[in-house]
Amino acid sequence: MAKQLQFKRLLGLGLLLTLCLAALAYRLVDLQVLRHGRLKALAQQNTHREYLFEPRRGDILDANGNLLATSVNVKVVCADPTLIGSHAPEVARALAPLLGIPEQELGEKLVPRTRVNSQGLTITNSYVRLKTRVPVETWEAVRAAMTNLNLGIDERSLSRNEQAFYRSLRQKSVFSEDYPIRVYPNQTLAAHVLGFASTAERRIDEHLINEIQGRDGIELMMNSKLSGVPGWRLTETDRRGRELVSFREQDVEPREGINVVLTIDSFIQNVVESVLAETMEKHTPISASAIVTRPQTGEVLAMATYPTFDPNNPGAYPPDARRNRIISDVVEPGSTFKILVISGGLNDGIIGLEDVFDCERGRFLYGGRVLHDHEKYGALSVREIVMKSSNIGSAKVGIRMGEHRLYEYLGLFGFGERTGITLPGEVRGIVHPVKKWSKVTIAQIPMGHGIAVTRLQMLMAMNTIANGGTLMRPMLVDRLEDYQGNVVARYSPQVIRRVVSEHAAAEITDALKDVVSTNGTAPKAALTHYTVAGKTGTAQKVEDGRYVRGKYISSFIGFFPAGNPELCISVVLDEPKEGYYGGQVAAPAFRRIAERVASYLNIKPDIQEKKTTPETITQTEQPRVAVTQ
Repeated sequence: MAKQLQFKRLLGLGLLLTLCLAALAYRLVDLQVLRHGRLKALAQQNTHREYLFEPRRGDILDANGNLLATSVNVKVVCADPTLIGSHAPEVARALAPLLGIPEQELGEKLVPRTRVNSQGLTITNSYVRLKTRVPVETWEAVRAAMTNLNLGIDERSLSRNEQAFYRSLRQKSVFSEDYPIRVYPNQTLAAHVLGFASTAERRIDEHLINEIQGRDGIELMMNSKLSGVPGWRLTETDRRGRELVSFREQDVEPREGINVVLTIDSFIQNVVESVLAETMEKHTPISASAIVTRPQTGEVLAMATYPTFDPNNPGAYPPDARRNRIISDVVEPGSTFKILVISGGLNDGIIGLEDVFDCERGRFLYGGRVLHDHEKYGALSVREIVMKSSNIGSAKVGIRMGEHRLYEYLGLFGFGERTGITLPGEVRGIVHPVKKWSKVTIAQIPMGHGIAVTRLQMLMAMNTIANGGTLMRPMLVDRLEDYQGNVVARYSPQVIRRVVSEHAAAEITDALKDVVSTNGTAPKAALTHYTVAGKTGTAQKVEDGRYVRGKYISSFIGFFPAGNPELCISVVLDEPKEGYYGGQVAAPAFRRIAERVASYLNIKPDIQEKKTTPETITQTEQPRVAVTQ
């Protein structure tokens, strides 16, 4: 009987142990198999941390290393609602005046909220942004306000855990992150070259990072070089949030963005913008633009257009002010375009500088249209056609050249195609194929009508003459450097093609020197110590397919010293007042830019003295000029 009782007890104990082991096994299966994914995610959420490190965006520098664009950090003020709990109203009341946010709106942001994440776990929001672009001084005031936050509670009488909660509320519930912004220390200087950038949020997995993104100009075109590469760290923390360095899995430093060094010279850019501002004030055009380049390399030393804008706050300006008209607007160029047909004719040997054309006493009937000159010219040599800007003489050269050859030269000089400058928004211009030409088009194009070009295209055509007949690609970026100043990449001048022979370029240069003489159309462009070769243009504007009386595009493009050109400068005004001929309004601006830049660059004079300067020319001595001069 006793043995039977003992056996029953052992059997019961065995069954109990079996049940316990089965329950334990089930629990292990439940934890390690059935709920493994959820529990692992929860554990990782509690201890595993992934940090992203934003790279510093590269700077933009001028040719001499002067800073044109850089990045600085301000603050994003954030909060952890789980640490604030029911005290959102008190925190909102203390911080609302400092952050400039309505108290009720701020309080709603601080209230804890729950949501179900992608893994099915219910979580409480532990991160909310209160305000971005907060100055460091304001953040310090916020931190002081949180340190001294009065919750109306005698915390000394509370338990240790409760005291720890309020300590975390004051010290950890409101925190800051660095927020990078783009800064342009020279305000409007070279605004249309630099463009602008803005800070935007970018989500990487569960993380939001603040990233500066280029929106226009060099900032946009070189965005991939400037941006850099984010870094990251995968690690674990203890229950107090302290990192366990020995468990750090990955630690990749961010790669800073590359610095972009431009060919722009800040001094020359400032000179150009100052002269344009003076010209805008004097002649009140809709816009004024100027470019300075080196003909031999295509380097752009300055590029400016007015009206302008401040890239620190581009949204405060209308779209017209932010548009780079030099590459985005097309106009009929007028008489500056005569360099194409004359140089092409000289190159093909169908004309010589001393060949004479009958200019029909100012009226020439061709293709059912009457072409006019601003003077009743009779017989003029090709040299005189250039000097006096005769429309009829240029038209007759074009007619002799023929439609197909003239069209070929349009392509050779780069019209109808983009120049390839490192800026967004460049257009091709308008060049119609020969099959769409009317009977009179062959005579109109040599005068600068019936074709639409950008200001940059026209400058590069004159650059071609100054460069001995070789067309260059405009060059705006000189090199790339890392944050230590080491050169990563260097850009070289690019030859596109030979357009005319050196001999033809030298011949038309000789004729262009007469344009700035007292008998030419631009005596106000003459320099005291340098021989200038250039061309004026005054073209009636086209609106809705018709020429508009009283509205003109006035320009002057020239280079110096004519025998060995160092600089080529273009000045274009849209609808100037108080005079509108290119020789009257654009040529003086050219001279003021050229004089100051030549002195700055210490360009060697090619003449010691000029017998006649623009200041000695009286009003009665100035030649009469034409609409297309």
